[in-house]
Parts: sequence; C-alpha cells; structure tokens
Amino acid sequence: MSFFQMSSPLAARRLFLGRSGGLVLSGAAVALLAGNDVLAAKSEGSKAGDVDILNTAIGAELEAIAAYQLGAESKLLSKPVLELALTFQGHHKAHVALLSGTVQKLGGKAAAGKGKYDFPVDQLKTELDVLKFAAKLEQGAVSAYLGAVPLFGNRDLAKAAASILGDEAMHWAVLRQAMGEAPVPVAFMT
Repeated sequence: MSFFQMSSPLAARRLFLGRSGGLVLSGAAVALLAGNDVLAAKSEGSKAGDVDILNTAIGAELEAIAAYQLGAESKLLSKPVLELALTFQGHHKAHVALLSGTVQKLGGKAAAGKGKYDFPVDQLKTELDVLKFAAKLEQGAVSAYLGAVPLFGNRDLAKAAASILGDEAMHWAVLRQAMGEAPVPVAFMT
C-alpha cells in the first residue's frame, strides 16, 4: 500500500513511523525551523503529531551518525570515500541539533539515541559493502520522506520535509555514483 492510498492521515502516519527505522535526514531547509517562534505558534493544533514525526527523524539521524561512524572506523574506506562519509555524518550531526531545537520550540522533548544499533557488521567486508549499506539507508530516507510530507499538521514542516527529501535523494545519488552505479536509476521514487 502506498502513502497515496492511505485511507486516513492517521493510517499514513502509523505507516511512516513504522517504516522510519532506516530513515536518514538531510537538508539545509531544517535550519529555517530552528529558533522560529512563528513556526511554533502556527502548529498549536498538531504539535504532538509533528513532534512525534520529528522525533522519529531525530532517532534516524542518530542512527545515521552511528552508521557513518561505523564505516569511518572500519578501515575499509579509501581516503575520498572516507571524506564523503565524514561529510555526510557532519550533515546528520547538524540535522540532529536543528531538529532537536525545533522539537523544543514546539514544546516537546527531543529523542535520544540508542546505546547500540543492530548494524550488519559481519556483512561489511569491503568499501563497496559499506557504500551499499549507506546507500540503502539514504534510499530509505527518500521513501520515508515521500510519505512524511503530507503527514505534518504544520505545512511549514511539510515544506521542510520536502526539501529534506531532495537532499536525501542527492546523498543517495552521490553514494550510487561512488559505487559505480547510475546515480539516478529511475524517473520516479516510490
């Protein structure tokens, strides 16, 4: 069932929250949200649901930081790929700070990371394995944001999520290019 076929926003939200384990966020648009009192005031009626979605994203960002750290420490990455991984990890760290600030502005408490993540460490034996793992996480983020955009009660958050979606697609394309694959394999994402 696609997000477009959901019978209700609540059903779509549940599906998004259930799928978001592989979500990885990116995007400069979230910077517009941090510290924005007008945004917080606009979302009075939908704060709790929006905070839940943002906290799911924070959890996924923290997972992404840990995943890129795993790749960086693996000693499997060549210098250019290691630099790329650390750059993307830096993006995710910035996103956690911004998303957490937004949750706080909305009156919520930002999610915390897990003590340990269940990554497929035994399957990461080459640089290509690490790149495939990262690309899969980024592709999951693209799909998750396709579903998340219509779920936000606050339309400004929906616009930011759409911008984040574009950035996630760019991360995925760059990783595919690094793997020697076509960076944009399809005309439409689902």
